[in-house]
Amino acid sequence: MSELWAASALSVRIAAVATLVTVLFGVPLAWAMARRKFPGRGILEAIILMPVVLPPTVVGYALLMLFGANGWIGRYLGGYSIAFRLEGAVLAAVVVALPMLYLPAKAGFAAVERELEDVATLMGANRWQTFWHVSVPLARRGLLSGIVLAFARALGEFGATVMVFGWQPGRVTLPISVYAQFEQGDLNTALPTVLVMAIAALGLVLVYNALASQRD
Repeated sequence: MSELWAASALSVRIAAVATLVTVLFGVPLAWAMARRKFPGRGILEAIILMPVVLPPTVVGYALLMLFGANGWIGRYLGGYSIAFRLEGAVLAAVVVALPMLYLPAKAGFAAVERELEDVATLMGANRWQTFWHVSVPLARRGLLSGIVLAFARALGEFGATVMVFGWQPGRVTLPISVYAQFEQGDLNTALPTVLVMAIAALGLVLVYNALASQRD
């Protein structure tokens, strides 16, 4: 049971930090994509959404190729590597969770009437004030829905995380714990972990459905 609590705490910690990073990066990105047109916009959006269709192990492989000790970026960071580090697990969760936030957030911003933003600008608000006090409140249901989906995706992430984070006794996430117990050939041992994840998933889906019904 202590191992279950440790895995739960680590999973929630990674998912919470990843969701925060995803919000800080993804919300302005979703607003810009909903409001601005620029060259390469379609390619950028395709890159953002690629983790939805790519196998998570491929995402993990790509992160190692970029940020590993000998990666395309890692080699310029003094040999720093995200492999087997907590920040690597967070980065993997951010990459796979970003599309879950991006799509509802973009839809929420696209639904905001431009006239309301124009009125705020005419009344003296700058771009940041208009974004924070007009666009975000009016798109809040889409944003909240995206945050719930991003947290749920980060909490359940396995493939990319196991490629980057690996697993060691006493330092596993909930999905990795299930796989490790399966590898040991004892399915009954994994049952409590599976139940915890199923209950968490059900609760998050119910929250998302509640937000979606309010939007309707």
